[in-house]
Parts: sequence; structure tokens; C-alpha cells
Amino acid sequence: MMKHPITSMLAAALLLVSGSSLAATPEQAIADALKQKLGLPAEAIAESPVTGLYEVITPQGIFYVTADGKKLVHGAIYDLDDGMTNLTEQRMSGVRQELLAKVSDTVIEFKAKDEKYVVNVFTDITCGYCRKLHDDMEAYNAMGITIRYLAFPRGGERSKSWTDMQDVWCAKDPRAAMTAAKGGGKVDHVTCADGKKVAEHYALGMTFGVNGTPAMVLDNGAMVPGYLPPERLLKTLQTQ
Repeated sequence: MMKHPITSMLAAALLLVSGSSLAATPEQAIADALKQKLGLPAEAIAESPVTGLYEVITPQGIFYVTADGKKLVHGAIYDLDDGMTNLTEQRMSGVRQELLAKVSDTVIEFKAKDEKYVVNVFTDITCGYCRKLHDDMEAYNAMGITIRYLAFPRGGERSKSWTDMQDVWCAKDPRAAMTAAKGGGKVDHVTCADGKKVAEHYALGMTFGVNGTPAMVLDNGAMVPGYLPPERLLKTLQTQ
């Protein structure tokens, strides 16, 4: 029995549509490849400044991946026609600003009375320079610099610092608990939902590329590793 020509055309059209819908987009191919081969979720995918490469935001920072998901580049892209502007860092600064805005209600804040700048600081209560920074809090605040702490226990999830920082975030007065902990004092053990903020902050720090504490993130999203005395931090903020 012969098929009607129109029926055959409709069948062919349906097959074409079906086949095209099954074809993976570059974004899907990249997301699948990173998940299957590296166990990394792709949080955002967009075309990069380099033709043929896609920019992928992951929990481990920014990667550049080919459209077929088969090749990966880890590193910075610079614009030679714009004074060697680091386009990767420029993009990452924007990402930091966006993500920090989402966790602004989970920080422990030491607010300046006459606030001119806000600096987010990834901190560890056992870190010597973190303690030095905290000792200078009054000076930072007097210069109009608000400090917002995020937790980054360097020893990871199984460290005592991780548990102690959960206690700080769960304390009735987290600011006082932070001061006590950084002064070598004991903080009462408390279990609460806010303790989960330590894991959230730690994961955020990994996305930002934090590999030590303190790590400061300025208003414009730029990251400054290490401790800066109040005067130097103020000058850095004034010229950011």
C-alpha cells in the first residue's frame, strides 16, 4: 500500500523536528561534560571574549570550554588592545558582587558609624593575621570602613575551626562571639540552622578562588589576599 505524498512529507518533517530537538546545544554539551568528567556543576554558561570558547562559572571558579565540551582552558584572558586588561578577573569581580549580595544577611558585620566603604572578609578564627585585622577593627570603622565577615575555616569541614566557627555563627551575639574566639577565648557550643552558613561561605570562597585568610573583597568585587593595615586598606579603597 502506497503512502500518500503529503503523509510522507509530514512524517519526514516530524523526524527532522525530533532530531533537531535532540541535538544538544553548546551549553548543554558543556554542562554535561563538566558534570560527567569532572563532577563540576555549571552554574552559568555564556560566550567568552574568545571565539569558540564558552565561559563557565563553577564552584571552582571560571573555566573556558569548547562548544563540544571536549577541551577546557583554565587561566586568564587578557585584552592586548586595552592595556592588558584581565578580562577574566574583570568578569569574576562582577560575579563576586552578585554572589555576595545574595549572602549579605548571613555575614557578621562590624559597621562603621560613618560608612563610606564595605569590605567583605573571608576569615578563620585561628588565623594570626585574621586576629590582627580584628584587633584593628576600631581603626577600620573610624575610617568609614565596614567589615563583613564570612567564614572560611582553612582546615576544611573536619577541622576544629569549622565547628568553632559554627558556634560563633550560632551564638546569641555573633559579634561578641567572634571577638572572643579571635582573642583565644572559648565560645559555647550551640547547634542551630545558622551553623550551615559556614559551609555556604566556604563554598563561596572556593568559587572566588580564596586559598588563604584573610581574603578581602572590595566594593568593586576585586579580591585582595592577605591583611592590610587600616591606612593601606583605605588608600586601596580610595583608588579602586
